[in-house]
Amino acid sequence: MSSPRKTFERELQQLQDQVLVMGSMVEEAMMTAIEQLKKRDLAGAQRLIEHDVEINAKRYAIEGQTLALIALHQPVARDLRTLAAILEIATELERIADYAKGIAKINLLIGEKPLLKPLIDIPLMAEKAMSMLRRSLDAFVQQDVEAARSIPAADDEVDQLYEQVYRELITYILADPRTIEQANHLLWAAHNLERAADRVSNICERILFTVTGELSEFDSQVKIRKFEA
Repeated sequence: MSSPRKTFERELQQLQDQVLVMGSMVEEAMMTAIEQLKKRDLAGAQRLIEHDVEINAKRYAIEGQTLALIALHQPVARDLRTLAAILEIATELERIADYAKGIAKINLLIGEKPLLKPLIDIPLMAEKAMSMLRRSLDAFVQQDVEAARSIPAADDEVDQLYEQVYRELITYILADPRTIEQANHLLWAAHNLERAADRVSNICERILFTVTGELSEFDSQVKIRKFEA
């Protein structure tokens, strides 16, 4: 018969595995939304929006299991911080999924119109943000403080790409003011990716607190710009 400690550790591992599963679902949703935007796949975008409920359900399942574990084992210290982190991370993952859903909605708003140009920087933003996400979840499972400290530095690269997208879209508007509506939509897609990277930084902050008990906040600037006619 397993000891209460062994039982707790096994159930905690299962819970962390579910966080990784949810992270994979979120990453797939984001990269799919970007690919659908590139290919003008409107039917796919609609399906992605509808499937967001599955990610929401995964979050609530994780929350329920976490709260049950807290009630059953009454953990303290680092164990309790780990479970609190799981609740926080599940919330952050759901919000990142909402950004993917938002990009799918932007795709539908653009409609049948061709894109102003082939997308380059926006897909690159997505790749960098989702790489940050994968590494942050690995760092959480491994309780890797050094990785948690280093990952948010990549957010600067995402921010730089956002600025590049902004400047490029401005040139299109100056050349032809009729492009302003689509430029606005594409800027918001880029903004969603920038915010996704910011959410990953929040996860890294939570990892640091879980392992060290240290409260830290990584510097980040949220830049929201909207073009005016």
